[in-house]
Amino acid sequence: MVEITRSVAKGFGMSLQLPTTVSAVSDNARHLRTRLSWQAQRAGLQVVKRYPTRIRPLAEPPPGSGLKPVLGDFGPPGIGYTLHTLADPMGFSRERFERLGPVSWLGVLGRPVVSVAGPEAFEEVLLDRDKVYSAQRGWEWLIGPFFHGGVMLRDFDDHMFHRRILQQAFTRPRLHGYQDLTSPLLRRGIESWCPAAEFHIHTAIKQLLLQQATEVFAGAELGRESVALAHAFEDAVHGGTAMVRANVPGGVWARGLRGRRRLEDYFRRELPAKRAGEGNDLFSVLSRATTEEGHTFTDEEVVQHMIFVMLAAHDTSTIASSMLVYELGRHPEWQDKLRAEAIGLGKESVGYDDLDELPLLDMAFKEALRMYAPVAQQARETIADTALCGHYLPRGTLVMCGPYMMMRTAQYWRDPDEFDPERFAPERREDKSHRFAWAPFGGGAHKCIGLYFGGMTVKAVLYQMLTRFRWSVRPGYEPLLVAGTGPTPADGLPIRLERLAR
Repeated sequence: MVEITRSVAKGFGMSLQLPTTVSAVSDNARHLRTRLSWQAQRAGLQVVKRYPTRIRPLAEPPPGSGLKPVLGDFGPPGIGYTLHTLADPMGFSRERFERLGPVSWLGVLGRPVVSVAGPEAFEEVLLDRDKVYSAQRGWEWLIGPFFHGGVMLRDFDDHMFHRRILQQAFTRPRLHGYQDLTSPLLRRGIESWCPAAEFHIHTAIKQLLLQQATEVFAGAELGRESVALAHAFEDAVHGGTAMVRANVPGGVWARGLRGRRRLEDYFRRELPAKRAGEGNDLFSVLSRATTEEGHTFTDEEVVQHMIFVMLAAHDTSTIASSMLVYELGRHPEWQDKLRAEAIGLGKESVGYDDLDELPLLDMAFKEALRMYAPVAQQARETIADTALCGHYLPRGTLVMCGPYMMMRTAQYWRDPDEFDPERFAPERREDKSHRFAWAPFGGGAHKCIGLYFGGMTVKAVLYQMLTRFRWSVRPGYEPLLVAGTGPTPADGLPIRLERLAR
């Protein structure tokens, strides 16, 4: 039985070591399930690729408007190009961009969608000067059942009201406090890692940052609920990627709804104590936050924001950290540069102000965000007829802005598929070719409210790894990246982890 298990695991690119905990068994099962799902998508993709398509306008522009129609096609009936976007998002997006330009349309999950793939169009949509692009309506269709009420799913005045209160949790003094809480946790967690020939770094970072999110954001230490809470997070995140968007028992959508309910139950149960206490964690801050006019969040609003912020911060930081570790494993010369910089700081942990003393790490972090955008899409829906880069968009058009592919276009980046942190060096600054050429945090009114917290977290993780370990990846290894909030390793991202002599 053991040999069969090892054989199956090897066939799917998983660790040959038998798991030692229930949590590890569950993680391996999830890796296997994700990989099987991806292989099914790839097989289905080969079938639907044979379906003939014809390019046509999404909608005819009004006579005399001077606007061009958005060109594209729906794809196979019903599912459209859903399998293409899930199984090969980079290759498919590039082919559409080269053939149809930065503004085109396609069918996804049964609905026509306008795809935006250029920084000029990004700027028009995300700055939204005419207030015609609704984030709430765009995201609600995609992930609303799992994230409803979050700041990203609110519009205009309502969004600004909630954002102003949330901003109290991300001021510079608050970030200093979070870093002071986070650094010992990360140091202890990473120090406890055991060197291995196949160490699943994405899985390890995900568990570590869940603990950080639970302690620093929610102000609660992990206990018996930790595994269930971790799976609730993961299920809610993945719910929006479901092809069958119905509450079918055992399905991805159903698991996402169940995860949302578990998170709601947890935060509702803990909220009264947070309102009555004097804690400095995000949960406590939001429960007591008051504007100058005396406005506060209701109980339900606190719960909604906590679910969204914790899910968003945890998943995106995990992706960014994991993929930076991967690239440094492929490029030992850069790993050595960053290690020398980190050791030169001469500290066990980094404080918030210390991050300015690590310019090479900052460049590498930005490059990882460029190559593996943790939020692969920004969703909007038009609430009035409008024009986008000279193209006509009727009211009710779903618009998806994809930074994942955009930040890898040769028009704005030299050798875009190469890991080259020096492109962010002062003498090059390729990101300045256009204000939205590098846009991993979005832009405009909805620019990521936690961008500094996320950067602080990723750099703190890498600092601890660089000063304690050396790592590498197998020659020729490329992780299987599947759709999540961003490109997510389905195999746990195995690395060879070795402890440094100290």
